[in-house]
Amino acid sequence: MPRVLVVDDHSSVRAGVKAILAADPHIEVVGEAATAREAIGAVEQLAPDIIMLDLQLPDRDGIAVCREIVERTRTRVLILTAFEIEDNITATLEAGASGFLAKTAEPGQMIDAVRAVAAGHAYLTPSVTRHVIKHVTGRVPETSVARPRAVSPPSPELTSREREIWRLLGEGQTNKQIARELTISPATAKTHVSRILQKLGVSTRTQAALLARSDESQVREG
Repeated sequence: MPRVLVVDDHSSVRAGVKAILAADPHIEVVGEAATAREAIGAVEQLAPDIIMLDLQLPDRDGIAVCREIVERTRTRVLILTAFEIEDNITATLEAGASGFLAKTAEPGQMIDAVRAVAAGHAYLTPSVTRHVIKHVTGRVPETSVARPRAVSPPSPELTSREREIWRLLGEGQTNKQIARELTISPATAKTHVSRILQKLGVSTRTQAALLARSDESQVREG
């Protein structure tokens, strides 16, 4: 059961998010915070699995808070914001966030986001996904009324082993999990992942995972 900390400087937003998550018996809200300082303290004290973090905090930049949490703890960060600003999206993902969710998201979407991040996957809304693909590939994916179509990511010269590891990244697996599945050392897995990020021209595992899933979708549709 994922344990969630809700951080937003508006009490009404915190109450709304908590009510939505409380409706799911498989999610536990362990606390809330209104400032960056409170959020850092709560993460250290409660060790939640996920922190739903507002970017607009009164005492500190939310992106910096995200980076600190990712670097210092095992807590995954799901950004919750009213503004899907392109610069925020890129900077937040580079800071290590596992997801980016608009405050206007439907209750079911919010619960799905928590479940996905808890399972080790990246969670991005369709509009954010289009931005990331555009940022990484330099191309804007075509869209239809029904849903955005996947766009082919760049075709880097990945070895067969690197492509295998790239696929596992798309499934949200950690270096240790990849090492265990492929019977290699965690250090070797880490080296492969670093090379994959370099060849793809991305800076985070989340971006690489997103491109891996886009590549898989394109293969299925092709």
